[in-house]
Amino acid sequence: MDGLGGLLIVDKDGGWTSHDVVAKCRRLLHTKKVGHAGTLDPMATGVLVLGVERATKLLGLLTLTTKAYTATIRLGQSTSTDDAEGEVLATTPVRQLTDDDIAACTAALTGDIDQVPATVSAIKVNGERAYARHRAGEDVQLVARPVTVARFDVLARRDVGEFVDLDVVVECSSGTYVRALARDLGAALGVGGHLTALRRTAVGPFTLEHARTLDDLAAAAESGAPLLGLDMDQAVRTAFAHREIDPAQAEDLRNGRWLEPIGMPGVYAAIDQDGRAIALLRESGKRAASVMVVRPANL
Repeated sequence: MDGLGGLLIVDKDGGWTSHDVVAKCRRLLHTKKVGHAGTLDPMATGVLVLGVERATKLLGLLTLTTKAYTATIRLGQSTSTDDAEGEVLATTPVRQLTDDDIAACTAALTGDIDQVPATVSAIKVNGERAYARHRAGEDVQLVARPVTVARFDVLARRDVGEFVDLDVVVECSSGTYVRALARDLGAALGVGGHLTALRRTAVGPFTLEHARTLDDLAAAAESGAPLLGLDMDQAVRTAFAHREIDPAQAEDLRNGRWLEPIGMPGVYAAIDQDGRAIALLRESGKRAASVMVVRPANL
């Protein structure tokens, strides 16, 4: 690697924690400078965004406000964790459920809604994670938060014994809990519900098309093939809007100086004439100042 690093998009297997994936990739890449842009539950599979070397500094600047999932919801049974790994709390016959009933309730859970996060979420309650308090036997009560569910569609229905399994697709804002959608859908239908499978298909602009499994990455490392899915320049161009700059402007940014603003909102990239990312900028008043210099003068 050139020291700049880049982004590694992993298609996480079930049973792995996000920390496990980071540790594995540190070994494969022979660097401790690997971090993740938000966790994915051990039960879940799919897109996990990792930053490597200097790209770890990108992680807090990425606008990963939209996420997409495919999932399976089991209606007729509620659990203590709102997923299949929890203790069964209640079982209710569901044969009376019609597709119209289900469609009406998924529609009610679409759009801007207030959602009580899952009890086993990573949200902190008085400085301690909710899941830790739950595992310690505490009755955790979390406050509802506004989230946006842009899409909550049923792709298929299967009547499985006394249950109904729904394959669904969810597109939502960051901070939305799909297991909480499963719980709330079951509650609205009066039969209880929980999540039995979850696969994240997209985080912001990063999708499964960018992703590789840990087995694929291990095989690439063994053969000496490149591991990074997106080098620093590709990562920046994929994740941020950008402006083109001339050599003099590039030199200014590399040495910590600022540019004239051009009216671009939010954090955006300054790209030189060779397509290289020089810095990430944010405009304020009469300055477009760096929030991260990608290629400082001493690099």
